[in-house]
Amino acid sequence: MLKHLSQLPLFLHMVAISGLMMFLPALMASLQHDDFVARMFFYSGTLVIFLSTLVAMAISGTRPAPRTIDHLLALFCAFTVLPLVLAMPFFEALETTSFVNAYFEMVSCLTTTGATVFSQAERLPPALHFWRGIVGWMGGLMMWLAASAVFAPLSLGGFEVTARGEPGKLDMTGGQMQRAAPMKRWIKGAKLLVPVYAGLTLAIWMLLMIFGDKPLSGLMHAMSTMATSGISSVDGIQNGGAGLAGEGVIFLFLLFALSRMTFSVDTGAVRRESLILDPEFRLGLLLVALVPTILFLRHWVGAIDVNESSDALAALRAAWGGMFTVLSFLTTTGFESAEWHVARDWSGLSSPGLMLMGLALVGGGVATTAGGVKLLRVFALYLQGLGEMERLVHPSVVIGNRGGGTGRIRRRGALIAWVFFMLFAISIAAVTVLLTALGSDFEQAMVLAIATLTTTGPITQVAAEVPINLLVLSGWEKLVLCGAMVLGRMETLAIIALLSPDFWHK
Repeated sequence: MLKHLSQLPLFLHMVAISGLMMFLPALMASLQHDDFVARMFFYSGTLVIFLSTLVAMAISGTRPAPRTIDHLLALFCAFTVLPLVLAMPFFEALETTSFVNAYFEMVSCLTTTGATVFSQAERLPPALHFWRGIVGWMGGLMMWLAASAVFAPLSLGGFEVTARGEPGKLDMTGGQMQRAAPMKRWIKGAKLLVPVYAGLTLAIWMLLMIFGDKPLSGLMHAMSTMATSGISSVDGIQNGGAGLAGEGVIFLFLLFALSRMTFSVDTGAVRRESLILDPEFRLGLLLVALVPTILFLRHWVGAIDVNESSDALAALRAAWGGMFTVLSFLTTTGFESAEWHVARDWSGLSSPGLMLMGLALVGGGVATTAGGVKLLRVFALYLQGLGEMERLVHPSVVIGNRGGGTGRIRRRGALIAWVFFMLFAISIAAVTVLLTALGSDFEQAMVLAIATLTTTGPITQVAAEVPINLLVLSGWEKLVLCGAMVLGRMETLAIIALLSPDFWHK
């Protein structure tokens, strides 16, 4: 039975799983006596499972064994077509929105972007908030599994910086995980990572409720932390009941988005004897320490001018607010600390939105749920720059391997990292131009482009002078943003790989 199911297309599995997940908000709405919402989710889930079963019966035994490129295409369909299925119960249950808004919401959740057209949380029933959280959580889990099942074997998603093979080409020189059949990689990855992912989510939820968060908001924040989606049912963790203790819990678990080595080494990435030697984790910790320090000194100088520098408690609160918010935006989660605005009140200076956009552009670790350029690519560019500076002093110097695979990163990975960085910059420019052509002003278009391409939706509420109301955007603008979110989640090199003719020969 399991062997028969494993031969079905991956996308069909994803559709069927989404149908099963619809019964969870249906059960929640039923327990809250919201019978209409419960029926919409129950009917939608039943319909999706029924149609998936019919398709599975129709194509059973008629398709050849899937290739890894087929699973890359399935991922693309998951981020573009699957939200149409996910939006169906959302649209039917809410009734007061358009299907384009529902589709935008589901794309945003599934890509772990977290941008929402519903700026007021009370507009949505609890079951719809729960559905948004589930979709975001499943999107994060899908990226965890895809890292080892698709991106690592094809040397994409950041693995191209350290892989021996060419980006987009199947690397058969890797470990056992890379040489296994495509569906076996998904099954093995699920067995290894689903318990870890679910267990960590449960741990965060329990701790947040212990510290005073309500069950629904605590669960939403727990799922958003693991998926780095920033989705909340109360407009942010600052409105939750867990307080600073809850922020401390989320801070610790956000560290999982700085490096794959915090939870798994199954992808064949650069290995280290310990986590502290991992370049991504070290670079992430450096930014989390350095940027808040600069912010703190800036605000401290401002506090001197207003004679508030002696307020030690406000200084500590400002320092914590900066550290938490920096880590949150670096991992492209987008949660704001409740103390983030204390720094502004303490010194009278505003907090720079440009800095938050810069952190989101850097992004988190390779093969995690974080978006952005990724820390490993930044590290590769740093090594290349270091080598070029050494050549300025000694033009004939031969730079050897510094250990830990850094020589390979500098010689070959830096070029690929630079190519990706340029493609990322071109994508930002293209999305900005499209949005301005559709009616947005330049500042708003730039913020929206960075927010979607880095999958950091909350940037739209903090980076511009005034929060951007996504609801008033036209339908075409929302569709452009949907495309940008998919591009940011899949990454440009993966999209180019799908367009390459070399991948479509049998």
